[in-house]
Amino acid sequence: MTRVRRGCSGPARRVFGGVRGGRDGGGCGRVRKVVVAGGTEGKGRRVYGERDREGGAYGAVATGGIGFGILGEVTVWAGDGGAVRVPELKVRTLLAALLVDPGRPVAAHRLIDDLWGDETPGNPQRALQAKVSQLRRVLAEAVPGGRELLVSRAPGYQLVPGEGALDAAVFRTLAARARRTPDPAVRAGLLERALAVWRGPAFADFAGEPFARAAAARWEEERLLVVEDRAEARLALGDHAALAAELAEPVTAHPLRERLRAAQLRALYASGRQAEALDGYASLRRALSEGLGVDPGPELVALHTAMLRQDPALDTPRAVAPEIPAEPPADASGPSRALAPIGRLVGREAAVAEVAGLLASRRLVTLTGPGGVGKTRLALTVAARLGDRFPDGVRLVELAGAGGEPAEVVAAELGLRDDGVWGVRSPGPPAERLAAALSGRRMLLLLDNCEQVVDRAAALVELLLRRAPGLVVLTTSREPLALAPETLWPVPPLDPDAAVRLFVERASAGAPGFRLDDGNRSAVAAVVRRLDGLPLALELAATRVRTLGVHRLPGLLDDRFRVLRAGRRDAPARQRTLRAVIDWSWELLSEPERVVLRRLSPHPDGYTLEAAEAVCAGDGIDPADVLDLLAGLVDRSLVQMVGDGERYRLLESVAAYCLERLRESGEPAAVRTRHLDYGVRLAEAAAPRLHGPGQWEQLTALDAENGNLRWAVETAGAGGDTDRALRIATALTWYWVLRGRLGEARRTLSAVRELPGGAPVLRARALVAGTAVTIMAGDSGNRAALIAAALAETAAVGREPAECAEEMPDPELTRAHWLLGHALHGTGDLAAGEALTGPALDGFRSLGDRWGEAAALADRATQRLLRGALTAARADALRAAELFDEAGDACAKLWPVFPLTAVAEIHGDYATARRLREEGLATARRFGLSTQVPELLSGLGRIALLTGDFAAARDHHERALRAAAALDFRSGEINALIGLGLGARREGRPEAAERHLREVLDWHREVGLEGGNALILAELGFLAAEAGEVGEALRLQAEGYAAAVSTRDPRAVALALEGFADALAAAGRGESAALLLGCADAARTATGAPLAAAERGDVDRVTAAVRPVLGGGVFAAAFTRGALLTPEAALAAAGVVV
Repeated sequence: MTRVRRGCSGPARRVFGGVRGGRDGGGCGRVRKVVVAGGTEGKGRRVYGERDREGGAYGAVATGGIGFGILGEVTVWAGDGGAVRVPELKVRTLLAALLVDPGRPVAAHRLIDDLWGDETPGNPQRALQAKVSQLRRVLAEAVPGGRELLVSRAPGYQLVPGEGALDAAVFRTLAARARRTPDPAVRAGLLERALAVWRGPAFADFAGEPFARAAAARWEEERLLVVEDRAEARLALGDHAALAAELAEPVTAHPLRERLRAAQLRALYASGRQAEALDGYASLRRALSEGLGVDPGPELVALHTAMLRQDPALDTPRAVAPEIPAEPPADASGPSRALAPIGRLVGREAAVAEVAGLLASRRLVTLTGPGGVGKTRLALTVAARLGDRFPDGVRLVELAGAGGEPAEVVAAELGLRDDGVWGVRSPGPPAERLAAALSGRRMLLLLDNCEQVVDRAAALVELLLRRAPGLVVLTTSREPLALAPETLWPVPPLDPDAAVRLFVERASAGAPGFRLDDGNRSAVAAVVRRLDGLPLALELAATRVRTLGVHRLPGLLDDRFRVLRAGRRDAPARQRTLRAVIDWSWELLSEPERVVLRRLSPHPDGYTLEAAEAVCAGDGIDPADVLDLLAGLVDRSLVQMVGDGERYRLLESVAAYCLERLRESGEPAAVRTRHLDYGVRLAEAAAPRLHGPGQWEQLTALDAENGNLRWAVETAGAGGDTDRALRIATALTWYWVLRGRLGEARRTLSAVRELPGGAPVLRARALVAGTAVTIMAGDSGNRAALIAAALAETAAVGREPAECAEEMPDPELTRAHWLLGHALHGTGDLAAGEALTGPALDGFRSLGDRWGEAAALADRATQRLLRGALTAARADALRAAELFDEAGDACAKLWPVFPLTAVAEIHGDYATARRLREEGLATARRFGLSTQVPELLSGLGRIALLTGDFAAARDHHERALRAAAALDFRSGEINALIGLGLGARREGRPEAAERHLREVLDWHREVGLEGGNALILAELGFLAAEAGEVGEALRLQAEGYAAAVSTRDPRAVALALEGFADALAAAGRGESAALLLGCADAARTATGAPLAAAERGDVDRVTAAVRPVLGGGVFAAAFTRGALLTPEAALAAAGVVV
């Protein structure tokens, strides 16, 4: 059996010439990971093209080789057809730049410019070589010998894809073959397949890069030419009505392309829509005149004249595609079935092309998917399009509810009588007679709804394919036939864009005034999301717009089976209501399958196999049977595989149905307990692993389970199960912190604390965790009281009996001290932080907790830095990094980065500081550590500021501000605003500087961070002095000096002294200014960190202002005298009252 698997992952959403890129018209499709040719089982050869009727190959079949894609996101496919991950943006950029001119050398200097632009690294050639080596490793891992595809060739590097290995080459080959083909039907098919190669706009993920723009535009032009070629081929076939509808969107996207518009006008005219055709011409003429100042070309003018004259030449014969009679030869007596689907097929353009392409080379294709996904309508559309390829026609046989043996139903539909059909007389069973009748025929047989008789249908199809070599079979079924030659094509739900289009189209048919606008867009999107993009469900919901409006619909879908029951009267009974659709599938299940399905229904975010086994086994279900039962549910399209099969999920409507069945079963309480127990085990097992080498896997797993765990906490709380709610919430605290979900953490921990009861130790943990995340989020002005309450409750809990050795500290209290102290980072409350970190460090060391020791050391390093103890801070940070390395915790290793980079900056080692922060930013992004990203961006902005790159500094800080705001991470925003304020003053933008700094000052005061104001007040004082407001400058510097003294940081005190010197210089008191500069210089030198050259701007400016006035000797004497005084004495000597 061959599976054709698809998905969608590109950002692009656009129409590709009437055939939408990717899955079902939603835009840029995901890489088709596995497409197997020739009936090969499993992951096999990637098929870009098919084979024509004469058997000659066109396109490319990359057998065991490597494939490259540029028609969509830039992609690499391995020899087995799977997508290859190309890590790191620069490496992907290199690949894209080489594929702009595949097979041609690209100069090294051009590649360097493409990769780094204006931010060229110090050794660009070496940096480029490193990226080339990384890309070669990727290619080598993808396929043996892949490294040799990327070669060094003057003047740079050359990527040499194999023949047919580039999707763009396949596209061109198909288009060229089509243009050489005289038969319009064959030509249209080839062009259809050429367009199906596209997954989205060329170089979609590099659309904004200069190196890709011209190539993307070039390929887009080639695509549009093929769209136009295909339209003209279909005009020649008389396929006017369908073509007119399909061209509406590409014409809207490219309104001035005259050839495309001409094809649309011909199609409209020939399908009886002459008025629309004339209006279309008038619209084009107006657009050309207003937009370009030109008239339509001669061809369009001639077409317009012919339409006005009603030229008979425009009335070419119409296509038979909408209703293919598929009549047998003259001696046949059986009836024919019309195949035109009722209503326009929306959002399935690419699906039609892909399935049609498969049927050109495969003899058995099965469309699978859940009920209501649109299998039948898709099959009818495909069959209608392919009718002219089968001399003996296309026949539809409906197996649902037909009764009897499938062979008898098919025979009846084909008019096979006991006395023979089509000249064939064959006694025996119906299947044998049918096989004999079809043995010499070339026919497409469409078997619809095989799931009710799947075993018998499979046996019949196997016999017919073996005995009738000219027969091709297209089936629809909610489960596979499981035959060797079968190619499965799972029909996915509509992507959001297509789903919205379908809903709006159907709603406006029942409510003519309805249209999509800004007022109802969010409500429509909610309906689409809640109904999983299932076409039938969307159509049922659309019928309610006329009586309910659209805004009430999302809320009413909580009771969807009552709401969605007004289906079409011409639909089969099983498709008239949403409940009937799912009832049909439920009735086909065995009892064990029903038990497993209803037990899975509470999980809102899907589940792993491990979770399924945990919640489904027991009470009649053997754990060893869960896998097979789950596989059966996947085959029956009631359970969906997500990604590569690591997770499974139920569509929301299926889950809602199964929840009803669960309540009816009498076992909801037991199943709920299983789900909660699994949630507790999962969260508590993950918590310690977040501190070690498996943290990436754990973070990813918890990302996938986050919705389920949130549901578990809420369900436990609502059911009075406080202990389980507390256990899950506290176990998830560190995950939420790492992911930057402080709001979610705070809300959840607050909610579980409000629940009645619960073990005291669990309640204490929740209080500590909730207090910590509240402080981290920057929303607590009464930190001291909150911390005291959390510590008191933790101490009152006492230790477990096994932990009662007097000489050992209490682990619970030690962890509480550390977490609360860690939360105080960024608050400026140094004394409180030190009072917590010290006991935590001692406790972790006594307990032998190496990770805890590293965490406390990292915190103490920052505290020592802020106290001006630079050597001690660096030593603590290095030891913390060493211990985190030992533990394998790459995330926590970011904590020592701040003190290490700060010490490097203070000593003027900006290269080291930049390197540490860039490495830290890469780690934060790799692990998704959201709150670390804005902090590290602000750090890079500070380095840019110190090195005089004001534009880069502003860019980094603005990005940091946006990132922090998106997380509701107020302290991250404040750090970014500080950087923006400092940069604005140095750029000569005093108004912007004061605005940013005042916002920071207000927030510091709001939350009680007076100690953090030393820098802010000094900067505001400098601004006031520059504006000539000396009195205000002295007042601000006095406030700043008091804040600096409270921190006990000599560098902060020195900054305040420099600020006083600036104000005094502005007041004409140069000698006092020189004295204070000398005192400040001595204070900095005493810490081992005199001002680096890049930070001397204010000091040098004041010196330059007063030295010439005083004279060198007087200035030096005052400066030397100040260096011998304490700050207090120096201020007194300068006549400054503080």
